[in-house]
Amino acid sequence: MNKLDPTMAEQVAQAISVFQEQRTGYLPKAVTVVLSDDTLVVTLHEALSPAEKALSRTPEGAARVQEYHRQLFKDSVDLLRQEIKRITGIAVREAAAEVEITTGAMVHAFTTGTMVQVFQLAGRISTDTWNGSGPSDQS
Repeated sequence: MNKLDPTMAEQVAQAISVFQEQRTGYLPKAVTVVLSDDTLVVTLHEALSPAEKALSRTPEGAARVQEYHRQLFKDSVDLLRQEIKRITGIAVREAAAEVEITTGAMVHAFTTGTMVQVFQLAGRISTDTWNGSGPSDQS
C-alpha cells in the first residue's frame, strides 16, 4: 500500500513534536494543529515530563516550569518560524507560547497581529453537534 503524503497540518505537528523532544527530551502524547484564517494554533498534549509535573505541584514550582518553557520557546522560536515557513510557504509574524500546568498542555500560537484566546474543553464535542447537525446533549 502506498503511503499518502502528509498534510501541512501533519507536517507542522511532526515538526513541533520533534522540536519538543529535541529541546526537552520528552515527547508529547499528541499534537493538535488548527488553522483559522491567518492564525496557526498548535497544542502539545501532555507535554510535561514526570519531573516537571512533580515540580508543578507547588505554586513556585509551577511558575518555574512555565518560565522554563516560555524561555525555551523564546530561544528556539526562530527555528519553528523557519520550519513553518518551509512547510506552508507563509512567513510567521508573531509567535507566543503558554503552558497549562494542570493538564500538561502547551499552546504555541503563530499569528499575524491577531489576539489569540485558547480554551481547552473538559470533554469532546462531536463534529455533528459542533456543526449543528447532531444531538446537543454532551456528557
